[in-house]
Amino acid sequence: MESYALLLGSTLSAGTVLAIAALGLLINEKAGVVNLGAEGMMLCAAIAGFATVVITHNPWLGFLAGMAAGALLAAFFGVLVIWLNTNQYATGLALSLFGVGFSAFAGISFVQAKLPESTPFAIPVLADIPLAGPALFRHHPMVYVAVLLTIGLIWFLYRTRAGLVLRSVGESPESAHALGYPVRRIRFMAVIAGGALCGLAGAYLSTVYTPLWVEGMVAGRGWIALALTTFATWRPIRVLLGAYLFGGVSMLGFHLQSSGVDVPSQFLSMAQYIAPIVVLALISRNPAFIRINMPASMGKPFYPGS
Repeated sequence: MESYALLLGSTLSAGTVLAIAALGLLINEKAGVVNLGAEGMMLCAAIAGFATVVITHNPWLGFLAGMAAGALLAAFFGVLVIWLNTNQYATGLALSLFGVGFSAFAGISFVQAKLPESTPFAIPVLADIPLAGPALFRHHPMVYVAVLLTIGLIWFLYRTRAGLVLRSVGESPESAHALGYPVRRIRFMAVIAGGALCGLAGAYLSTVYTPLWVEGMVAGRGWIALALTTFATWRPIRVLLGAYLFGGVSMLGFHLQSSGVDVPSQFLSMAQYIAPIVVLALISRNPAFIRINMPASMGKPFYPGS
């Protein structure tokens, strides 16, 4: 039973990276913008957060640096696709490639760097509960922040006027513009917010989940987060559950290995990528279901006055 508790605990930690990044991309897509640059933003945020913690010894400044890096890259992306009307998909891919190269260059001097020792986190009393304590209540605060972000985003999107306006921009920007809403500005703010969350995910990855810097360490998680939004049919709670599902799949192989089951290392490397592909293939069998839930203007440029 203890091994299963450890598996659950590692699932929550692994899923947190995906959940935070996917929630950011969900905000983008709810506003009608597709950003394929999550991988690059997360890598730049990872090195920004890691370098900040190495220099300042303050992990919370590392999170802020990661969010700032993600938001800055997202702002650049937003200017290109929202005001200059460049192709969203091509621009996102360019941003991803830029992030991969720039992070590798910026992180050369931090490859051998070590973070300061961190204090283990635990929720008093609850952490001492047998089995449930190690599985649920001994995680870094960012694991619980991911849950709170999901709840907050649900409330924002479906219980506030600002959330309604954001969704209306994603569904029909022409109608929102006719009602006097600044569509481009709203989309730009959504893109920056999404980039900040992707940056937070990248900083968490390099400073908490795997506390080191290695070139390309995001290892496709940005693409998995992007797939998560479709898997979740653009609903925050499903994003969180899907992140834990994919995180659990990536941890399952290591759990089997530690239990004495002979699992090829190649299988461990590809397991977390196979799961999203299989799930998306199954969902794609019903395109009508995807169209009903997908923001109608997603990926489409908006030209005021056209």
